Amino acid sequence: DDDGFNRIPLSNEIVLRGHNKVVSALAVDHTGSRVLSGSYDYTVRMYDFQGMNSKLQSFRQLEPFEGHQVRSLSWSPTSDRFLCVTGSAQAKIYDRDGLTLGEFVKGDMYIRDLKNTKGHISGLTGGEWNPKSKETILTSSEDGSMRLWDVSDFTSQKQVIKPKLVRPMRIPVTSCAWDHEGKRIVGGIGDGSIQVWTIKAGWGSRPDIHVEKTHTEDITGVKFSTDGQSLLSRSMDSTLKQLIFTGTSIEKDGDNGGLLCFFDRKKLELVSRVGISAHYSVIRCLWHPRINQVFATVGDKKEGGTHILYDPSISQRGALVCVGRAPRKKSVDDFEVQPVIHNPHALPLFRDQPSRKRQREKILKDPLKSHKPEAPVNGPGFGGRVGTTKGSLLTQYLLKEGGLIKETWMDEDPREAILKYADAAEKDPKFIAPAYSQTQPKPVFAESDSDNEE
Repeated sequence: DDDGFNRIPLSNEIVLRGHNKVVSALAVDHTGSRVLSGSYDYTVRMYDFQGMNSKLQSFRQLEPFEGHQVRSLSWSPTSDRFLCVTGSAQAKIYDRDGLTLGEFVKGDMYIRDLKNTKGHISGLTGGEWNPKSKETILTSSEDGSMRLWDVSDFTSQKQVIKPKLVRPMRIPVTSCAWDHEGKRIVGGIGDGSIQVWTIKAGWGSRPDIHVEKTHTEDITGVKFSTDGQSLLSRSMDSTLKQLIFTGTSIEKDGDNGGLLCFFDRKKLELVSRVGISAHYSVIRCLWHPRINQVFATVGDKKEGGTHILYDPSISQRGALVCVGRAPRKKSVDDFEVQPVIHNPHALPLFRDQPSRKRQREKILKDPLKSHKPEAPVNGPGFGGRVGTTKGSLLTQYLLKEGGLIKETWMDEDPREAILKYADAAEKDPKFIAPAYSQTQPKPVFAESDSDNEE
């Protein structure tokens, strides 16, 4: 429409938060009531405008493949299922409530010809559900191929599409899309070319349209116009080809943040520009025709969110449903039963058996089980042991009591302690047998060096 740019909903905004990293995938169902957002934090969050209040919280969180980024999301034509594409080689299908229905098979990476593999052998880059056929799905991969799948059979593919290349090598297909009639598919190739295939009887891998060097960098998005006459492409070379509406990245050295830019399709002139985030780039954008609301995802390594632009005068349902629905305040009459939670492992039946070491320690402490004799009631000792200290032995106690051991070694010189027995040993050599008294050498003791020290 000529006045289409007057219908851009820009007056109001809400943000769907919850992701820890940049939101890299976005899908809104055809009624505009349910939103899917996928992130580099490996999760998919599901939002429902009919069930949300002004807190804008997701009702379900999924992790399709552990450790793999979510790269693309797409609803089926009837919105009863959706496709989830991650950095793994296998795409997954979920039902409307987020329950897994199946995943497509992975190919054998040791087979050289991609035509002979049963599935993709490298990480996926994109995927989209056929807008007219609820059984057909298109996926693109880093292995250099696009494949058509039948949802009723997850173990085999319908068709393998290999792009036309100057030299036979594996160049990744960075993006893919269907036209609105489901009769043509387009792929953005890593060599900068855009190739289009028309699905007809006996069609093969040779593209019907092959435009070389459309971009100098990776093509990050391709899209057919509604009438099928124009093809839109977006690239990392900072150029736009035939675009109407796109998001921009944050400028490293500039003042601009992430923007949404609206172009006149016929003149390719900039009509409107909207700032979405001062610090984050716009990754995905979507303008839903039925509810007339604009979706834009942003984020970085620490945070991610989905901005929704709407205008109460020209937008319908969607965000308008939940924005005015404030959370209900608790009444004094509200009563919540606090259930008694039983931990099954705390019950004797489920409790782990104690180790034998602990059992032995308990038995030793029990006087009946260990047959421990009764400790003496009176006299020296402690705990059945005789002695002045807790750890002394009977021998030490008797020697101390008999006077044979006098602990004076702490405060006397060891040399003097030995020499004080010298005279007694010489007069009465009881420590040496008399038979040896005449033959023993005369000991020569060193003089004390205490005087020298002084």
